[in-house]
Amino acid sequence: MREIEKSLEDLDKVFINRGIRLQRASRSVQLITAPEISADVQRFLDLEETSRLSRAALEVLAIVAYQEPVTRPQIDAVRGVNSDSVMRTLLRHGLVDEVGRTDGPGRPFIYATTSDFLNHFGLTSIAELPPLNLESEVGEVDANGNGLTDTEDAASG
Repeated sequence: MREIEKSLEDLDKVFINRGIRLQRASRSVQLITAPEISADVQRFLDLEETSRLSRAALEVLAIVAYQEPVTRPQIDAVRGVNSDSVMRTLLRHGLVDEVGRTDGPGRPFIYATTSDFLNHFGLTSIAELPPLNLESEVGEVDANGNGLTDTEDAASG
């Protein structure tokens, strides 16, 4: 197995200046166009521009990508709204996939991102996602993870 990994690393280095990348998703590897030249390839092949994703779809994709594997009830809990139709759309476009079921009540599906998700966002692996920095988004947080206002901050200090 180590020989295969070494060979893949060597191959990735060979392709680095050639517009091709190795993309790893789960246990599979595939060759993809390097993100920095994808627009040129699309123009050359006269491909349609990819459709835009709605804010709700991007929200759900972010939740799935950062928390995968994740269930729809978990996604709904983060969003605070029902995500059924958004999930159907993302499944239809192949950006997320059902990867199993939980043993809990109702046995909800477990979702994860796909290699098409990685392609769409120009990533070679899920590890390339930027780190989440929730504190900078909401400021200070209390022990329960709730955001604090400036007056609450001053009162507690």
